[in-house]
Amino acid sequence: MTRYQIGELARMTGLTVRTIRFYSDSGLIPPVDRTTGGYRTYDADAVARLKLVRTLRDLGVDLPTAGRVLAREVSVTDVARAHADAIDAQMKTLRLRRAVLRAVAKGGEMELMNELARMSDEERQRILDDFFEEVFGPYELDPRFEQHMRSVRIELPDDPSTEQLEAWVELAKLVQDPDFRASVKRMSQQHEEYRRNGEDMGPRSENQMAAFTFAIAQAREALDAGIAPDSEQAREVVDRVNANWAQALGLPNDEHLVTKLREFADFADPRAERYWVLIAKVNGWPAVPDHSRERAWLREAGQPFG
Repeated sequence: MTRYQIGELARMTGLTVRTIRFYSDSGLIPPVDRTTGGYRTYDADAVARLKLVRTLRDLGVDLPTAGRVLAREVSVTDVARAHADAIDAQMKTLRLRRAVLRAVAKGGEMELMNELARMSDEERQRILDDFFEEVFGPYELDPRFEQHMRSVRIELPDDPSTEQLEAWVELAKLVQDPDFRASVKRMSQQHEEYRRNGEDMGPRSENQMAAFTFAIAQAREALDAGIAPDSEQAREVVDRVNANWAQALGLPNDEHLVTKLREFADFADPRAERYWVLIAKVNGWPAVPDHSRERAWLREAGQPFG
C-alpha cells in the first residue's frame, strides 16, 4: 500500500506542510505509520480527507465542524445546508448595511436608517398597523375604503436599493408624525359624518377622476411654461379647471362649486398622496405619480381643491 509523507501530501493537496502537520496533531488526519527515521506517513484515505477539509474550510466551515464531518457525526449535506442558511443571513445583513451606508452618504440619518432597516417584516408592518389603529379605529368608515387601506403590506426586499430604503425611512417618519396623524384623524371624522348623512364615501366617479387629471395636466403645463400662480394667466387656468369640475360634478360654476371643492380639499392632504408614492417605492411597485408640485401651484393660484 502506498504511503505518503507530509511533503508529498502538501504537493498533492495544495496545503502547506505546516497546515497538514496541524491537522495531523489535531487528530483530523492521523498518520497510519512512521518511517524508521520517525517521519509520519499517510495513506490514500488521508489524501481524500485532506481534500475534503480543504474544501470545507474554503467554504468557510469551521474546523470543529469539519472534524465532525470526517468522524461521520454529521453529513456534508447537513453542513452545507446549515452553512448556506447562515451565509444567506449574512448576505441579507450586508446588503442592508450597504443600503444604509449609501443612504447615509447621501445625507441620511445614520442611526435612524440603521434601526429602521434592521426591522423584521412584522416590525415594519406593526408601524403601519399602529398608524391605522389610531387614525381609523375610533370611526365608522366605509368598509371598502378601510379594508383597502389596511390590506397594504410593507415588503422591503432583502436587497433594497438606496431609494427603497430612503422611501421606507420617510414613510416610517410620515406615519409617526403627530401632525399627519391629526390630519388623517380629521379626515376620518369627516368621512364618518358624511357617511352618516348618506353620502357615498366609496371611490370617486370616473368623471371626478377625469376632472382631477385635467386639473393636474393644466397645472403641469403652467409650471412648464413658467406661469406664476398670482398672474392673470394663472387665473385663466383656474377658470378652465373650475369649469371642468363644474361639468364633472353637475354643479353651477359659482359658490356651490367652490363649497364642494373645498369639501374635497378637506380630504386632500398632499401628504396622503405622498404616502402612496412611498409605498410604491418601498414595495417595488410601478411608480405612483407625485402631483405635489401641481397641487401646490393650484392652491397658490386660488383653485379651491388644489
